[in-house]
Amino acid sequence: MTPEKLPFWKKMRDQLVDFIYGMASHEMARHALKTRGSMEHLFILITMGDMLGVPILPPYYSLRLLPYVVPQISTWKRRMLREKDLTDALA
Repeated sequence: MTPEKLPFWKKMRDQLVDFIYGMASHEMARHALKTRGSMEHLFILITMGDMLGVPILPPYYSLRLLPYVVPQISTWKRRMLREKDLTDALA
């Protein structure tokens, strides 16, 4: 059924479920996504840091991990080389 044709009580139930999710677990979900992003960022920095001049791991291990990291390299470089200011630290 399309959302326009749902009965009133199903619409209300869906809205109530969304409301409870927003109150109970939305902040935890956002925090988990933020933590995951920072962990991925740190992993790529450790493995591919030599692209920026930060040699942490020997190149052999970096090359073995390269196929798993290739899809994220362009966004990681852009994020690492972006200028940061005070508002980034507050967010």
